[in-house]
Amino acid sequence: MFCALMYLLLVGATAAADEATIRNPKLDVTEDGYQVSADIDFQLTSSMQEAVRKGVPLYFVVEFELSKGRWYWFDQNVARASRDRRVSYAPLTDQYRIAVSGVSQNVATIEDVQRLLSRVRSWTVMQKGRLKPGEKYEAAIRFRLDNAQLPKPFQLDILASKDWNLSSEWVRWTVVGENESARQTKAAP
Repeated sequence: MFCALMYLLLVGATAAADEATIRNPKLDVTEDGYQVSADIDFQLTSSMQEAVRKGVPLYFVVEFELSKGRWYWFDQNVARASRDRRVSYAPLTDQYRIAVSGVSQNVATIEDVQRLLSRVRSWTVMQKGRLKPGEKYEAAIRFRLDNAQLPKPFQLDILASKDWNLSSEWVRWTVVGENESARQTKAAP
């Protein structure tokens, strides 16, 4: 009976975990290095909104990986990066605060929070010169709520509630190395 209950909880959590979708991912080369941009479609659940308003910060993670396939062994990991985004609420000013890499921004509404979280722009994930001209690489990106950074009572609720399982699937696309630029092909859904 216990095993059946745990199976149902895990299946429910897995089914609810696909609530975010990544669109238009791309990897560009700039003077600062290779930069990722993407759009994320998601909705904060009412439980998440209420928790933030009551003082519980939420942490979201955007993860990026770049690998090169090898026929004779496991794929070679070329680059891996992650960026935390913290959302909190300040009741004295009645504003939400979004912190990304030590830079904070205050916004007035939860819609503004979602709008800012839904855009990844000019995120430098590796230095220039890391891609070999003519070589094909696989880039991947995903977005998720970092449940491990929630307070312990919320972590227990996660097992029984689909409201706390916000994440996207890995979105993969092919990048071809060129002379100090990256040309991309169609992103996989």
